[in-house]
Amino acid sequence: MALKHTYTLLAPVYDALVSGPIDPYRKKSIARLKNTTTKNILVNGIGSGLDIPYLPIDATYTGTDITPAMLARAEKRAKNYALNIKFLLADSQALPFESNCFDIIIMHLILAVVPNPSLALQEASRVLKPGGQIYIFDKFIKPGQLAIVRRTLNLLLQHIATRTDVVFEDVLKTCPDLSLIHNEASLAKGWFRLIELQKKS
Repeated sequence: MALKHTYTLLAPVYDALVSGPIDPYRKKSIARLKNTTTKNILVNGIGSGLDIPYLPIDATYTGTDITPAMLARAEKRAKNYALNIKFLLADSQALPFESNCFDIIIMHLILAVVPNPSLALQEASRVLKPGGQIYIFDKFIKPGQLAIVRRTLNLLLQHIATRTDVVFEDVLKTCPDLSLIHNEASLAKGWFRLIELQKKS
C-alpha cells in the first residue's frame, strides 16, 4: 500500500495515535530554532500540523505533505494560530522548489517514513540556503546495532506506514554539504533522536 493511501486512512485518527507521547519532543526540537524573524522556513512533511502550535510567529512558513487528507487537517489547524503559512502538496523526495531558498527546514517524523530517506535529505539539503539549519526528530537505529526486532518489523511496516531500519549516519553520508551540529537521544530509550544539521556556507 502506498504511503499516501495509508496516511489518508490514518488521517482521522493520526493525532490521537501520536500526539500524546510525541508532542513534547516536537516542542523541544522547535525550541532550538534560532533567529527566526523574517526567516523562510519549510515544514517538510507537515502531516496533520502537530508542529503548528509550537512554531514562532515571526517567520514565513511553507508546509508540505504528500497526503491531501493530512494537509487539509494542517490547514484547518493553522487557522487557530497567527502564522504566515501556506500549504503545498509535495513529495519530500522531489521538492518543487528552487535550490537554496529556505533558511530553516523542519523534518519531524519524515525521514523514517519515506521510502528513500537519503533522497529526502538530499532534497532538503538542495533547497536549504548555505548556512541554514535542518531540525530532525525521528527514529533511527544506531550504526552497527543489530536491532533484530526492528529490522524484522520493517519487512512489513515499510510497505504500510513507516520504516524501522533507518541508520541516520548512513543517510547523512549521502549529503556532504550537511554537518551534524546536535544529536540527542530522546524517546524510547534513544530510538528517537533530536538532530540539528547545518549546511556549509
